[in-house]
Amino acid sequence: MIALVGLMASAALAQAPQSSAPAVSPDGKSLYREKCVMCHDKTGMGTGLLSRRMKVAELLLRTDLNAAFVVTAARGGIGNMPPIPRGEASDRELQAIADYLAQPPEARK
Repeated sequence: MIALVGLMASAALAQAPQSSAPAVSPDGKSLYREKCVMCHDKTGMGTGLLSRRMKVAELLLRTDLNAAFVVTAARGGIGNMPPIPRGEASDRELQAIADYLAQPPEARK
């Protein structure tokens, strides 16, 4: 009897209408502020460390970032930056941040 009730519940769930709402794209700018700015703002440790090797260290001012590099550097870690695990930033969130940083600085409004 219990198995029959479970089977009927499974069948009802399978027939339930699926949400037709489009998936909301994550906002790279907001995610950058939430997950990256603590180290990569003007006075952040990441900016300070990068300034030893680069003329332009603040990520929001850089013009040489491409999305693939940002994802690779963040996910795998680079230099003193530790890897960012999926529990801290999902693949979708990290891609949104990378796409945001890959834009020219004047487009990041």
